[in-house]
Amino acid sequence: MRVRRLDPILVDRIAAGEVIERPASAVKELVENALDAGASRIDVAIEAGGRRLIRVIDDGCGMSAEDLALAVERHATSKIPDGDLTAIATLGFRGEALPSIAAVADLTIDARAAGAEMGAQIRVEAGEKRGLKASNWPRGARVEARDLFAATPARLKFLKSERAETAAVVDVVKRLAMANPAVRFSFAADMGASFDYPACGASEEGRARRIGQALGTDFADNAIALRAEREGFRLEGLAGLPTFHRANALMQFVYVNGRPVRDRLFSGAIRAAYLDFLSHDRHPALALFLECDPHIVDVNVHPAKAEVRFSDPGRARGLVVGALKEALASAFHRSADTPARAALEVLAERARTASGREWSPASGGGFSSFGGAPRNRPLDWDLRGSPSAPAGFAAAPQAAFDVGPPSADSRPAAAPPAAAAVETPLGAARAQLHETYIVAQTKDGLVIVDQHAAHERLVYEKLKAQREAEGVARQLLLVPRVVELDETRLDALLSAQEDLAALGLALEPFGPGAALVRETPAALGDIDVGRLIEDIADLLAEEGDARGLTRRLDALLARVACHHSVRAGRRLTGEEMNALLREMERTPGAGQCNHGRPTYVELKLADIEKLFGRS
Repeated sequence: MRVRRLDPILVDRIAAGEVIERPASAVKELVENALDAGASRIDVAIEAGGRRLIRVIDDGCGMSAEDLALAVERHATSKIPDGDLTAIATLGFRGEALPSIAAVADLTIDARAAGAEMGAQIRVEAGEKRGLKASNWPRGARVEARDLFAATPARLKFLKSERAETAAVVDVVKRLAMANPAVRFSFAADMGASFDYPACGASEEGRARRIGQALGTDFADNAIALRAEREGFRLEGLAGLPTFHRANALMQFVYVNGRPVRDRLFSGAIRAAYLDFLSHDRHPALALFLECDPHIVDVNVHPAKAEVRFSDPGRARGLVVGALKEALASAFHRSADTPARAALEVLAERARTASGREWSPASGGGFSSFGGAPRNRPLDWDLRGSPSAPAGFAAAPQAAFDVGPPSADSRPAAAPPAAAAVETPLGAARAQLHETYIVAQTKDGLVIVDQHAAHERLVYEKLKAQREAEGVARQLLLVPRVVELDETRLDALLSAQEDLAALGLALEPFGPGAALVRETPAALGDIDVGRLIEDIADLLAEEGDARGLTRRLDALLARVACHHSVRAGRRLTGEEMNALLREMERTPGAGQCNHGRPTYVELKLADIEKLFGRS
């Protein structure tokens, strides 16, 4: 078969397939064009998930008739005035998006430039221009794309349901709205989804309000503001508390110079920052905005510009990880209030169904005050003698929170703590429920603490601090182990030789394609050295540093903390409970256990009064 030149319309349709994958892709391109045009208001409407109609209206700078005719042709743009692709400050190329959409839909554009006496309209059907004529459209532009993919029916087979496509469009519009709080956004769909976000201003407060509009008050109430700057990068945003986690990463919004991106670099940085707080199958919610010089980031590595490449990815990643960890540490004992709201809803429902019933005391009991029934044996705060303490750590931490030996005096008169303790963030312990939960009174409500989860977190943080202070103990292998690796993984492993040595893993090159391992972290005990090295080499080849070994050591410390923590079923004295509360207030991350579950729930007095109709 001879080589032949393709028809220009077919070429356009092939090119459009790289940019316009689904209706949401077309909406993204059109809204970005409106933003680049300086719009202060953008209205988006769709029908049938965007397949039947996509309409975007803006009040931006508009276009003259001459520009309008050129804008629907390939390789024409107003966004690269000097031809420098390394300094792109706009979201896209008008000359890239419009021809791509016109190749797979019937496109109609009405536009009018500022100061022009008349507007203009152009129609393009399946890639063919149908003429340019005058229009009475006011300043700005209206773009309508009808019957998307009608000219390429094969693409229609890959679209999802109308509801799913509508949800994808909503996500795109929300992502762009969050990055542009000074612009008013409205959205309407025949599926019923609609919203209207008033302009909030370009300030940090305005951005926070826009994020609250887009993600809801739950996120805004359970997020921490962060701000960091380093070596030409500036990062701002909101990071959700670890207890405000999700089953997927759909509530993770990352922007680079105002452009929403989905990039493995940021996904890995987010996982690393939350590693101590969430199990592997849970994901944090956050909105991060990274600003940098356009010359150090390449936005043209993906047709839809969903990915970016940095000239120094390590700097960008380090800033994100460091800023997130610092923000999470600043939260100290804070925990998401979502569990408390859910608990109140359950209590309110039960209160409604129980109204009118005659109350009778339950047999037995799960409540213990500071006096009353005999206590279990005194709690062993000193963990140093525990037979399950890990090898490689000089000693497990001293008493997990500072408290003297339990008092033998358990008379009720001595039980109530000092009134001043009520003024502290987690309040004063008043009782213990089912020998598992601590009930504390605060100045405006009460707190219920899961004693095992809270103590587990405290022990874990102390173990990590001890490791940082004393280093990682090593165990010398009686017979050094030779591990064979391919060239790529071996190079990655040897390039991190010093970092691995600091973590207790001593190795050196051993001829071509092999490494000799002499020492391993003592805390890991008797392990399969070959598998350990292969796992770390894989992670190093993928991520570029020694995080893999750190993760394994942290996972070990988490297991040790779990085994050395106060168990459910252990009765505590008032002094012990209050000591636990005070230590939680001093410890970063104490609001959640190592798996992302809350260590306490706070109920406000006003909410409790509502349960009894006292509001």
